[in-house]
Amino acid sequence: MDKGIIAGNFSRCAYFYDSYADVQRRAALEILGGIEDCSFSKVLEIGCGTGNYTLLLREKFKKARITALDISDKMAEVAQGKLKDKDIEFIVADGESVNFPDEEFDLITSSACFQWFENLGAALEKYRGLLKKNGLISFSIFGPLTFWELNASLESLLQNTPIAANNFIDKAQINKILKRNFKEFRLKELRYQESFTSLLGLLHKIKYTGERGNGASSKISLGQRELKKLEEVYLNKFHQIEATYQIFFCQGLVE
Repeated sequence: MDKGIIAGNFSRCAYFYDSYADVQRRAALEILGGIEDCSFSKVLEIGCGTGNYTLLLREKFKKARITALDISDKMAEVAQGKLKDKDIEFIVADGESVNFPDEEFDLITSSACFQWFENLGAALEKYRGLLKKNGLISFSIFGPLTFWELNASLESLLQNTPIAANNFIDKAQINKILKRNFKEFRLKELRYQESFTSLLGLLHKIKYTGERGNGASSKISLGQRELKKLEEVYLNKFHQIEATYQIFFCQGLVE
């Protein structure tokens, strides 16, 4: 993962993101619905993006002190403007390297961000140390089968061009990391599907939600002719332009 490229991609799409982030909103609602305790007083959100999940957190934890951070300055800027009257502290920082030496939180949470981490295990170990006794971490993370239809079509056409999601860690790895860091944890998988009228519609969705990460493993260039051919391959394989999102919903409790 090249964090500079990832941050740049999210910054470029910051002002378009909300128009394309339907799946991310569904994931945020799913996370929030799984947090039963409403008494948390100090909340840390990792990867706040444009603040859609942040707003949900504020509405649920009305009296809590909320700190929200994002690696993209433009994303944080949009979130801060959107929630300027909500008494939320915004920080521009990499969630993996940020430190809070004198802080403890009741809840650490994140929606669709941790797939961009280089070392999820080390990050969760750090977050565990930031949680108070009986503190909770609750997050969603995209899995490697996200956009598998697009990946299969690209491989058929160009060969050896896996998309960013191919590098996301799988369910077994996440389970192992959670088990190592938390005595009590939960892990649930959901898959969402979206349909598009054209391949270009799907590619726009990927572009404007930052889901391309730092792109395919090799540099590829798709002109109009190549896009048309790729769409034909996609339709021959799947009969429609449909995309899968594999999302894992995770919780860990500090005892």
